[in-house]
Amino acid sequence: MSIGCRIRKNIVRPDKKLIEAFRGIPVANIDDCMGRTAALDAGIRPINHTPLLGVAFTVMAPAGDNLMFHKALDLAQPGDILVIATRGSMSRSLCGEIMSTYAKSRGIAGFIVDGCIRDYDELSAFTDFSVYARGVTPNGPYKNGPGEINFPVAIGNIVINPGDILVGDGDSVIVIRPEEAEKLAKEAAAVHKKEEGQLADIKSGKGFNRPFVDKVLEQIGVEYVDD
Repeated sequence: MSIGCRIRKNIVRPDKKLIEAFRGIPVANIDDCMGRTAALDAGIRPINHTPLLGVAFTVMAPAGDNLMFHKALDLAQPGDILVIATRGSMSRSLCGEIMSTYAKSRGIAGFIVDGCIRDYDELSAFTDFSVYARGVTPNGPYKNGPGEINFPVAIGNIVINPGDILVGDGDSVIVIRPEEAEKLAKEAAAVHKKEEGQLADIKSGKGFNRPFVDKVLEQIGVEYVDD
């Protein structure tokens, strides 16, 4: 096997029920249950408003090159999310409207590109296919390779393994290990329910009860100078 130019066609995917357990839960609520450290860095942003949910199908590619990205389009299964690691290179776009439309036709759930896309106006209008990227440029890619498919990659300061569960909304993308997913989904759903109750109280005029504020201030010795 040649490290740097290799393809793994088959990956272990989590049960669909496990993936669906995260549908509708905000990324912020999930991240709160993961030490508040599980999101991709703020440089990778959503291109449209379609929520992201699916399984990581990883690609490592040289800067500005999308040969392995094209190969992954033909290997990925419905519900997969193509994760493209290029060490954050912003020199060239790696995909645009045509590749995204083809991916949609195959049931692929979205792209996360640690680099640039193009055809921003078209991709930003997609309502059923999620795209995240670090930037936008019309400069097209090389197609020379090498690269790797379905080996661990590092994107946005987070390691993503093939088969990880990915959840994204307007805030960011969260990476979830399948073995942690069942417990995490329950915890995040409870946080979401609690926050919905807090919002309801605020809107109804009951206020925003936060006893920890005064407790911590007392512990750190706050001084009220106008008392």
